[in-house]
Amino acid sequence: MSDSGRKKPPLVADRRYPSKTAKARTRAKPKPKKRKTRARRRNPLTRLVLWFLRWVWRLVWGFGWRVATVSAIIVALAVGYVALTLPPIDQFYDGRARGSVTLLDASGDVFAWRGDQFGGVITEDTVSRHLKNAIIATEDRRFYHHFGLSPRGIASAVRINLSEGRGPLSGHGGSTITQQTAKLICLGVPYDPEKWISEAAYEADCRQGSIWRKVKEAIYAMALEAKYTKDDILTVYMNRAFLGGGARGFEAAAQRYFGKSAAQVNPQEAAILAGLLVAPTRFAPTNNLERSQARAQTVLKLMHEQGYLTDEEHAEAVANPARLSEAAQKRAGGYFTDWVMRTGPEVFTRGTTEDVIINTTLDQRIQTAAEEAMREIFEAKVREDSEAQAAIVVMSADGAVRAMVGGRKTRVSGEFNRATMARRQTGSAFKPFVYAAALDLGRSPLDMIEDTEYCVTIPGSGEWCPQNFDREFRGPVTLVDALKTSLNVPAVRLAQESGLDIVRKVAVEFGIESDLADGPALALGASDATLLEMTGAYAGILNGGSSVTPYGMNELRLLGEQEPIFSTGTGIGERVILEESARQLIWMMNKVITEGTGGRAALPDREAAGKTGTSQSTRDAWFMGFTADYVAGVWMGYDDNTPLTGVTGSGLPAEIWHETMVRVHEDLPARPLPMKEPTPPTQTDEPDGRREDRGRTGGDINSVLRGLFGADNR
Repeated sequence: MSDSGRKKPPLVADRRYPSKTAKARTRAKPKPKKRKTRARRRNPLTRLVLWFLRWVWRLVWGFGWRVATVSAIIVALAVGYVALTLPPIDQFYDGRARGSVTLLDASGDVFAWRGDQFGGVITEDTVSRHLKNAIIATEDRRFYHHFGLSPRGIASAVRINLSEGRGPLSGHGGSTITQQTAKLICLGVPYDPEKWISEAAYEADCRQGSIWRKVKEAIYAMALEAKYTKDDILTVYMNRAFLGGGARGFEAAAQRYFGKSAAQVNPQEAAILAGLLVAPTRFAPTNNLERSQARAQTVLKLMHEQGYLTDEEHAEAVANPARLSEAAQKRAGGYFTDWVMRTGPEVFTRGTTEDVIINTTLDQRIQTAAEEAMREIFEAKVREDSEAQAAIVVMSADGAVRAMVGGRKTRVSGEFNRATMARRQTGSAFKPFVYAAALDLGRSPLDMIEDTEYCVTIPGSGEWCPQNFDREFRGPVTLVDALKTSLNVPAVRLAQESGLDIVRKVAVEFGIESDLADGPALALGASDATLLEMTGAYAGILNGGSSVTPYGMNELRLLGEQEPIFSTGTGIGERVILEESARQLIWMMNKVITEGTGGRAALPDREAAGKTGTSQSTRDAWFMGFTADYVAGVWMGYDDNTPLTGVTGSGLPAEIWHETMVRVHEDLPARPLPMKEPTPPTQTDEPDGRREDRGRTGGDINSVLRGLFGADNR
């Protein structure tokens, strides 16, 4: 049978993969017809606005890219021009207008600095890696990756300033190290003393932050980047930065604060130094060590976060904050240093343009002793709110000043120095010069003098009758008794007898430079003098009767030079009184301490001599004295001349003197005073109490002196 008429069933494969014919037979579904939409027409006003905006945009764009191109060309030319004018890099290392003064004590150790200290040139590869890393971490973490400017940093600084209520350019500057370097070198403009009132005014102009100044600073910074390497720029920055305490550059700062080179500082010391950059005076460790250490913790954290310190190094640095060097801690001799700088040759001290080294007479051990003695007495015996002041000077017999305390605040500089600047009434501390004149004219310490009512007629003022402190009279007394009990009437009688002009001459030659009173009150210390003058005058008594010029400078030389520009051998000058007279006077002054008003000054293990002094109305209290080794003077009073309450020279000043000298003589062998006990008289004195057969050359010298000065006051 034929199966041609039968319909074949579809194969499985056909069902899986339909043939084209089968597809063709499949009737396509009709597509839905699209709706015809009518285009919406824009409002003519809208079209006009859009056209205008497109026109403005094309105008701004066309103008903007042209301006930007021209500006870029101008900036490039400016940068190129500035780069071509830049000098060799080493000319930027030391830009100080002033030099520095380094002061060494008597042992040769550094104890003070003045002026702009520059420790020497350092480079980025000679400093400690910790210091370099601390600077970059703190000031400019992208220093090695920008072209001198940091747009990101500037934008961030502007944002912070605005958020804190300041102007966009006030406060945070967002400056790179390169920009800061440009500012440090004042955009290459050197200091001209004829143009600027002072160096401070010049530096203030360099730091001003106007928009035009910022533009010039940016151009200069890019020129620096074009001319020098990054390391060159960092080297200039490290050598020029001001870091407080007069330190210019990180080498000077490392030496100033830590007594070591910038190549040797550890992470915590590097953090202190880098932390100074934000505010050198505020964060100077010599001003406030705790605040400086707190700032250093922030720097250490930044160093750790940026990978410059390992976890162990960071923990070690945080646990052991940096400490100042011994010299920086002491800040010794601020008053002494100010005095040396003020009295030294200006060209090598206050106005030096060179780096100067001054060897001084200061003994830091004695300086500490004086400071501690004053502090102990005030803490123990003066009420806490008292504004009373005190001053101390310690010197050798030749006038070499070993210590100077000019006030109760000891770690200061630039303060009023009561030891050298305050002229105060000396009171009875002046009396030794009266007795010195009398002894040199032939008197003996054992001679008698009347302590009875005594009046002197003063031309133009009438009659003046001096009184003793206790307003009592003792009748005839020896000169030594009159001095050791500080009787006023015998002192006036003796000055009148010797001649006021001679007494004045003796005091002046011993070093009292102040104008001395003309009348008989001269004998009672009615004149003013400084503590330094008085201490120098007493040194003249100790050294055997020769004048003394107090001095603090032994030798001055330029840094790097071996030969001194000048040196001081001694402060001893011309003889004022005979050595025998001086030795007898020392014996009398020793009695002041062992038997008289100076008992509180007595030293436990050695001889001492001195004199108390209290001025009129107790405005000033003094104790002046010496041992065989040192002379010391103490003054106490108020700056405004308010009378002291319950204080005389025999009280607190004598106690301060005692505490000072006990410490000064620690571990020193006791030496006897160069004094001479007088021989008791073998014959009756003349009625007027004078012995004309003694003195420099006997009675003749008395006649000559009285003829010269008209001082025959009988």
